[in-house]
Amino acid sequence: MKKQKILKKLKDDNHYYGDFGKKYLSNSDISTLLSNPLAYGQPSKPTSAFLVGGYFHTAILEPDKLKKYKVIQATTRNTKMYKELSGGELCLLQHEVDHIELMKDKMMNNQVCVSLINSTNTEYEVPGVSKLFKYVWKGKADIINHDDKLIVDIKTTADINKFKNSAYRYNYDSQAYIYRKLFGYDMLFIVIDKTTHQLGIFDCSDEFYRSGEDKVLRAEDAYELFYKTKDFNPKQYFISKTL
Repeated sequence: MKKQKILKKLKDDNHYYGDFGKKYLSNSDISTLLSNPLAYGQPSKPTSAFLVGGYFHTAILEPDKLKKYKVIQATTRNTKMYKELSGGELCLLQHEVDHIELMKDKMMNNQVCVSLINSTNTEYEVPGVSKLFKYVWKGKADIINHDDKLIVDIKTTADINKFKNSAYRYNYDSQAYIYRKLFGYDMLFIVIDKTTHQLGIFDCSDEFYRSGEDKVLRAEDAYELFYKTKDFNPKQYFISKTL
């Protein structure tokens, strides 16, 4: 299939996150491949933090799609009301949505943030796909700002003063490396603290990209060993380290 047809299919989230998109490696696979390759490809259980983050992204980038989220007026997910109305599905709580709206307003009332998010030549939720070393990777950029030649990604954080450490821990370094390869621009993170609503804009150092590149290389090595090596028996795999 030609690249343009692949990208057209990956534009649709159903294909991007579904069977078609699973043919390609992505940054979300990095953690699993580096820590527990045997779990690669297994569906992850959705979390409330992931749901809140998704709603925040949608509120900023695609507000017309907010109706896909189910919101319940319950105070917690342990109440009888929530359990009855959710039907076993993970849903947002109204107070979470109210909090997200405050964060959205804070970000969208900042002139620098708005100029990065809503420049005159900007694309949103843009898929990319390319072979990096031995294997093909996919990614979907929040924002491609062609005026400033930047890939802009929106993040929330529990403590903005510790975001640099979080960026390495949550593999934003490998995301930055992959996306720069896929889209040809440098990466910039717009970050908001979930508690204080302090805003931060973080660009990426050469060291950050190199760290990401190293993770991608090691992830490809793990993927090749566990899923492309015919004579390899995963049941015989063990970690060997000196303490």
